Amino acid sequence: MSRLFIAEKPSLGRAIAAALPNPQKKDQGFIRCGNGDIVTWCIGHLLEQVEPDVYDDKYKKWNIADLPIVPEQWQLRPRKSASKQLTVVRKLLKDATEIIHAGDPDREGQLLVDEVLDYCKVSKAKKERVQRLLISDLNLPAVKRALSQMRSNREFVPLSVSALARSRADWLYGMNMSRAYTLLGQKAGYQGVLSVGRVQTPILGLVVRRDEEIENFIPRDYFTLHAMIPYQEGSISFDIRARWKPSEACQPWQDDEGRVLNRKLVENVAQRIKNQPATVTDSEQKQTKQSAPLPYSLSALQIDAAKRFGMSAQQVLDTCQSLYEKHKLITYPRSDSRYLPQEHYTQAKSVCEAIATNAKDLLTAVNGANLSLKSKAWNDSKVDAHHAIIPTPKKSSANGLSGDEVKIYSQIARQYLMQFYPAALYAEAKLEFEIAGGLFIAKGRQLTVPGWKTLLGKIEEEDTGVDAVPPLSKGMVLTCRESVISDKKTEPPRHFTEATLLQAMTGIARFVEDKELKKILRDTDGLGTEATRAGILDTLFKRQLLKRQGKAILSSPAGRGLIHALPSDSTYPDMTAHWEHQLQGMAERNQAYQPFMLALQQRIDGLMQRVKSEPVPDSLRQLPPVERPAFKRKKRSFAKKKAK
Repeated sequence: MSRLFIAEKPSLGRAIAAALPNPQKKDQGFIRCGNGDIVTWCIGHLLEQVEPDVYDDKYKKWNIADLPIVPEQWQLRPRKSASKQLTVVRKLLKDATEIIHAGDPDREGQLLVDEVLDYCKVSKAKKERVQRLLISDLNLPAVKRALSQMRSNREFVPLSVSALARSRADWLYGMNMSRAYTLLGQKAGYQGVLSVGRVQTPILGLVVRRDEEIENFIPRDYFTLHAMIPYQEGSISFDIRARWKPSEACQPWQDDEGRVLNRKLVENVAQRIKNQPATVTDSEQKQTKQSAPLPYSLSALQIDAAKRFGMSAQQVLDTCQSLYEKHKLITYPRSDSRYLPQEHYTQAKSVCEAIATNAKDLLTAVNGANLSLKSKAWNDSKVDAHHAIIPTPKKSSANGLSGDEVKIYSQIARQYLMQFYPAALYAEAKLEFEIAGGLFIAKGRQLTVPGWKTLLGKIEEEDTGVDAVPPLSKGMVLTCRESVISDKKTEPPRHFTEATLLQAMTGIARFVEDKELKKILRDTDGLGTEATRAGILDTLFKRQLLKRQGKAILSSPAGRGLIHALPSDSTYPDMTAHWEHQLQGMAERNQAYQPFMLALQQRIDGLMQRVKSEPVPDSLRQLPPVERPAFKRKKRSFAKKKAK
């Protein structure tokens, strides 16, 4: 009786084989183990959706009259680069008596192997017995542990259905909308591809709206007023700075955010409070705690690495894959979780020892960690198929790591070590004064115990240089010596950067008005998935819909033209929220595949009718020509082709 393990990638296959009995015999595309078990692998997706012209030859030519394209019977084909490996897997599947699905522990990883089993026509009886192996750490002890905890693959069918619906829905929406709007662009004289997608287009919409908000921004003057109240504490004397809080009577002279726009009003108050008694009407002193941030999900890591090192989302993902597959120094990187299973807590000592060896700059941090402390990160109820990204217990020579790998490993390790440090403690104080009938508020916040913040190297700016606010008792009367008026200007929002755009994608709920949708987007972790966000941004840059200017990410004229040409709801995250809600429902067994796909087909049908019946949008008529690579380069590649 032979078992066949199908891993997602060769690196995972090798890790599984290493945990099975020796001797190992390596063959073309698989490994035979000592007990007769065979381990093979996919190379990512072995199969892909076919192009429209496979369904009908007429689709080779893009024609608006042929839209929408809706396959009656969905077809997959082997990816060119993977057809050889698919032949290997198919042959092994015929001979196997028992199959073990070892795709990555997420929605995509589940579908990736399941679709191979379907494509290779594995019998129903054999499919019923398939087991699921979930691995998120490629080191030997972790793989052995996973081998002893296999589950029935049937438990994960809903995850596969959800991934299949997403894949087909993305094809239907993206293929039809991209063809329709590219053809409209061509009618207007634009020769580039105007690519439209369920996730990429709302992201482009965010950037376009932000850019236009900045361009159309008109700065306004506003004014703040602080009362300066002298105070002596022993031999030390200083001014308490209390900011004026305008009353309701001042509303006609304020903007929506409560800023005072009339200088005369501020000057009038400043005159009235000079040398007047300042009575303490309220006094608060409290100690507040700030717990360590949780270990990283991929998006949280990409955001921090963009801020700290200026790395792109794709660079971070590629570096993580290398640390996971090649060096085995971190756990599964495409994770959307920031929590850890309870059993992982037992490995804390060996993980910390590995960090001390692998990241010498964190030696002091390791020595300062208190392993008897346990942050809220260890929580079984918050962990399903995968957990937060953390270092593995593997010790390695840091000499073998690239500069980027060293940076990302240290970042992940530091975040893990923070879980064994106490909370940062702040002393917070607030005083309210009544001066000449007006309300003035002084606030102070001071870091008293740095706790986990010592690992940041330098204490953040917000923790230093705060106003001094002494603990005064209610009813105490001081004197306002003078006041300070500050002339300020309202500022436009800032252009998106890689970090803030990723933050917007994960926290997309704040860009949505609808309360129900807000909740859905919060629950589903925003726009796109951990695995796809980097690729989506990459596509927008390649299609010349977004461009970089230093650290800023800006929309291109083509990007703007497309957003203004599209129906409004295609450019906002609301539609994606509805999709994600239903896809999540499929994964949790309370939403059916068929109604979701039917509703989507009807929607696409309506969109295509609109494109056919309306004139070419004006925003596409003014698009500049597409930037092409330099002529010389083209000439060289043509010469090469000729030589071949």
